[in-house]
Amino acid sequence: MKNVIKKIANVLKLVFGYLIMITVFAGGLTFFGYLAALIIGGDVAAIICEVIYKQIFPVLIYIASGSVLLGLVAMYLAGETSLTPSKKKK
Repeated sequence: MKNVIKKIANVLKLVFGYLIMITVFAGGLTFFGYLAALIIGGDVAAIICEVIYKQIFPVLIYIASGSVLLGLVAMYLAGETSLTPSKKKK
């Protein structure tokens, strides 16, 4: 049973890693969208910024939130206690 739980935790960690990587990469790409809007200017720039803000950011927030949840579940299943304070041994 422990081996199955460890395998599930490893799969969840893998999925967590890929989702966070995708989220960070897509968030970085939005910078270039804003940069292009800054260069273009005018009404087109406003439309570009509005699309990024209203359509792309909400999706990125949902993906990031879901991946954090997967990461926490993976930590719980693996028995990791990295979020628990502990005393350092000298």
